[in-house]
Amino acid sequence: MTALRITQGAAATRLLGVGSHQPERVVTNDDLSKIMDTTDEWIRERVGIRERRFAAKDELLVDMAVIAGSKALADAGLAPSDVDTVILANCTMPTPIPNGAAQVADRIGVKAAGAFDLNAACAGFCYALNTASDLVRAGSARRVLVIGAEKLTDWVEPTDRANAIIFADGAGAAVVGPAETPGIGPVVWGSAGDLVDMIYMRDDRWIYQEGQSVFRWATTQIAPIALRALEVAGLQPSDVDVLIPHQANLRIVEAIAKRLRAKGAREDMVVADDIVHSGNTSSASIPMAMDHMRAAGRVKPGDVALLIGFGAGLSYAGQAVICP
Repeated sequence: MTALRITQGAAATRLLGVGSHQPERVVTNDDLSKIMDTTDEWIRERVGIRERRFAAKDELLVDMAVIAGSKALADAGLAPSDVDTVILANCTMPTPIPNGAAQVADRIGVKAAGAFDLNAACAGFCYALNTASDLVRAGSARRVLVIGAEKLTDWVEPTDRANAIIFADGAGAAVVGPAETPGIGPVVWGSAGDLVDMIYMRDDRWIYQEGQSVFRWATTQIAPIALRALEVAGLQPSDVDVLIPHQANLRIVEAIAKRLRAKGAREDMVVADDIVHSGNTSSASIPMAMDHMRAAGRVKPGDVALLIGFGAGLSYAGQAVICP
């Protein structure tokens, strides 16, 4: 019987670089109060958002992904030819086909790339990051460009004060490559398919979520998942320098941090709060927050970061990483 040959990949992987992009238009809570029944105080009290970015009508999800991906490559010191796979996490492409990843790869200059979209909603970046890490370790890819990008304003009813105040547009990206020692820990992921009705498309057109139900689920179920991600990576809560959860709601972020500190995380653990100025950008929120925090000096190379994404599906995924 003829034996098949299999590829041998890297012993470990790490993040080589990150990048992000946001549209120019800043939309404040006062701006929203002019088109719906809301106030700055009401929004900040419930979700912690002060402002967010909305893309222009002619600015596409793919456009934002190209800019973020190009910045991540530059940050890694790599040329497009150094990457052979592109994964685009998103849930807001205007049409199912053609996929966005192939368009992004071509425009960046990653020729003949393995390219595919991945939809795990707000957990998408963490799902894509683990997929990229596994591809490199299996030898199926040399280096992978992972992008989370969303244009949520195409899918949110503009005057729906329960949802339009939360969601925004943007893109974040990271490059995954081989390493001698692990820089990306094992993923802990899963789903709660019995709860799909918490976040869904209303009238097949608008994103809608049962806010209070999602809040209760996230504030009780996500911290244990984050702790398991640390456990499988051989870490303790006290090892975490930076916590970067999906930027869904500032109160959810703070609740997760509080639960982790109750289990031993340090008081000086830096907690991402990018939602205050960026809103909820779904699969883009984690890489975008990491890039913004690094630019502000809140994240340093070598820091241990705990990433945890969660959202529609309901899907969740978390892993520990070493910041580039």
